[in-house]
Amino acid sequence: MRVRTSMKAWVLAALVAAPALAMAQANTPVVAVLYFDNNSFGKDHGDYDGLGKGIADLLINDMASNASMRVVERDRIQSILQEQSLVQTKTIDPQTAVRLGKLLGAQYMITGGFMSDGKGTLLVTSRVISVETGAITNPVKLQSKGDDVLALIGQLSTKLNTELKLPARSAALDRKPPTSVGETPAAAKQAGHQAAATTQVASAKSQKLDVKTALLYSKALDEQDNGNPKKAAELYRAVLEKFPEFGPAQQNLAKVQKSGH
Repeated sequence: MRVRTSMKAWVLAALVAAPALAMAQANTPVVAVLYFDNNSFGKDHGDYDGLGKGIADLLINDMASNASMRVVERDRIQSILQEQSLVQTKTIDPQTAVRLGKLLGAQYMITGGFMSDGKGTLLVTSRVISVETGAITNPVKLQSKGDDVLALIGQLSTKLNTELKLPARSAALDRKPPTSVGETPAAAKQAGHQAAATTQVASAKSQKLDVKTALLYSKALDEQDNGNPKKAAELYRAVLEKFPEFGPAQQNLAKVQKSGH
């Protein structure tokens, strides 16, 4: 009898808390991370064209653990870029970022660039664009130490999470529900995947993700986006051979293996 009573009390508490949780989520700012631009120079600069997608994916996974914001899943961003014929665009200007932000239902867009010297050193810059005002804030410039992309992304995520003070969503923006993590059952599932990947990224930070392996991971994402699950799986396995505990690669490998059957 006590067990039944406790269960009823728990269910009742959950039902009471659900509207408050939904309201809190509705007032939580939505942030989207666009693919980073390749600002490398030299004869081999084109070799790093795909790395910006991997950097964005890792940053999304890392920032997803911040309860003060909702981060748009990368699949949704890729879909919008395809719809707007912007997949091949190497640089997205602030005006285009604002337009994409409105389509994504985001209030803040994170854009940036990277520069590789081909010897393991990676320089990353980022900025935040307000979709409502177009204002550009929170410029960040970081450089990797010892060819460790994962540590660099962790620093960038921490800096953005610490310095990006986001106000609650305005009533005007709330009139149109955003398509983002947590809005639909599918998005909630994606949020779960992101949370798992975030945890695994955190647990794997003791191992370095060098630029070459990060580029390999980026190419796997690209093959996945282009509907080539077998090639993507091959590349994810190659990443995991070098970095067995890399959570995002594990998650995506499982996903493409399932879609490839």
